[in-house]
Amino acid sequence: MKQSLPERPRHIGILRLSALGDVCNLVPTVRALQRQWPEARITWIVGKTEHALLDGLDGVDLVAYDKSTGFQGMRAIWRQLEDVRFDVLLHMQQALRASVLSLGLKCDVRVGYDKARAKDWQHWFTHRQLAPHPRAHVLESFMDFARLLGVEDTRLDWSLPVPDAAYQEAHQLTGDRPYLVISPCANPRLRNFRNWSAEGYAAVIEHVWQRYGLRTVMSGGGSPQERDMGEQIRRLVPEIEIIDAIGRTSLKGLLALLDRARVVIAPDSGPVHMANALGTPTLGLYATTNPDRAAPYCWRDHVVNRYPDAVRRYLKKSVESVNWGTRVRHADAMGLITLDDVVEHLDGLMTATRDTANADDVTEPPHEG
Repeated sequence: MKQSLPERPRHIGILRLSALGDVCNLVPTVRALQRQWPEARITWIVGKTEHALLDGLDGVDLVAYDKSTGFQGMRAIWRQLEDVRFDVLLHMQQALRASVLSLGLKCDVRVGYDKARAKDWQHWFTHRQLAPHPRAHVLESFMDFARLLGVEDTRLDWSLPVPDAAYQEAHQLTGDRPYLVISPCANPRLRNFRNWSAEGYAAVIEHVWQRYGLRTVMSGGGSPQERDMGEQIRRLVPEIEIIDAIGRTSLKGLLALLDRARVVIAPDSGPVHMANALGTPTLGLYATTNPDRAAPYCWRDHVVNRYPDAVRRYLKKSVESVNWGTRVRHADAMGLITLDDVVEHLDGLMTATRDTANADDVTEPPHEG
């Protein structure tokens, strides 16, 4: 017999620790729950880095878990919440570590993914599972939790908190002139292979300067890989003004930087989903991950998609025959994206969003002479 779900929950727990893009995709589900039950308390257990991004999210109690602290950190969370009992715990992290963490949280019913979407045996740790939803986008998978509880109003709303200090931080880097943001690198994890080429980015920078008079701001973390990529790009276009913000912003500062951008270009990584959440025109570059599952949700029609080609070439299969979410872990896969692909999609995105761009974003292209 299935454990019953609360008709009117008073306290909803959410367990989703990472990553930056995923927590951005989860916020519309939080907003849907708030619209349905405005008096309900919501507590979200989230990763330490992700907490810095979401800090100030209205109507939500954020509890930070530092994954590097392991089981000791879990015990600290359990002590912090020892007097709390959730009417329902939405277990949205498909990882064994998160499932172990969930066991120390008091709740009436624990909800997780259906067997097809669950990983690391997550369904063993939950009382109720979602209805199957084959080939769902990550954002829709999160929204399925709200639907299971009876929420029908699933309008998309983010309203991410960006303080004035963050806009001041961004303004110190960019000034008042319009700009495009390129975040060239995804998380430098082993065998990630999501990054496009420095040569390709340099050519795009030259294109947006010559055609639109837009400066480029490069963003990213402070890892050696990201700094090296930034240096390579700058060496390739030394005559064009580039603002190097790699490793030079806080997460809130990065939000502000993305919010004020004319367009954001990046591979499958946190910044495309952060920009999407802010309503900034976003061009995602996808070959090793499936954009139907993980593209910036509101800008899926503008994504550069070479994933089917990568699956055929490197996995010797069709997209229809591989498991949903299969990654192409080949170092050459992103090389299937051509400069023409990016320029064509970028020009289309600039045209499609011309009427909604701020008047200050209109800049005369430089004169050749």
